Amino acid sequence: MKVCIPTRDNNGMEGAVEQHFGKALTYTILDTNSGEIFVVPNTSEHMGGVELPPELLRKYGVEIMLCAGLGYRAVKMFESYGIDVFVGAGGTVQDAVEAWKANQLHSASAENTCAEHDHHNHHH
Repeated sequence: MKVCIPTRDNNGMEGAVEQHFGKALTYTILDTNSGEIFVVPNTSEHMGGVELPPELLRKYGVEIMLCAGLGYRAVKMFESYGIDVFVGAGGTVQDAVEAWKANQLHSASAENTCAEHDHHNHHH
């Protein structure tokens, strides 16, 4: 299973979780089966590219997204690609993965996403 965390750097499991999803410089992806870690640059439209993050990350086979928070529209887009989103991540990538495995993160819903972003009609 491939788990993705929006990050600020290219430091693998020690990388810092980006608190603003759409502004993440990188996405760190952990393959929980092989233990392989790879970091991809955020080339989505938020960073001057042409795709939205869910479109970009589905190409890498991501199945789970762990993040601090994001807008509900983004959650729905991730879900449309079969990617489950969990919110409440912080610290390092390692911290986020451990919190997810310990069921300390919450499945994203309309109630726990960044509603203020939906009011401005933009995605994280």
